[in-house]
Amino acid sequence: MAKQSTVFVCSNCGNESSKWFGKCPACNEWNTCYEEKISTKSNGKASTKKQATPIKLNEVKKQDIVKTSTGFNELDRVLGGGLVKGSLTLLRRRTRYW
Repeated sequence: MAKQSTVFVCSNCGNESSKWFGKCPACNEWNTCYEEKISTKSNGKASTKKQATPIKLNEVKKQDIVKTSTGFNELDRVLGGGLVKGSLTLLRRRTRYW
């Protein structure tokens, strides 16, 4: 038998919480919380209503993405033209000890 439970999800970043929140702790946006009912199957695994449908890579539609130059030619080349707004790029400074 399936058991109904509730999870609160941020519509901006997808952060999930068991309690309602006014300000999302992950992205700090206000009033983006909505309630989602999930059912837990008898084997203990939760299933949500949303189902991802896989598509072939060649069927993905191209989007116009604006890239911002970093001012470092080599870094821009590695990033494919610069930084993308809303993305996260981790850089590691390499230190050499001889």
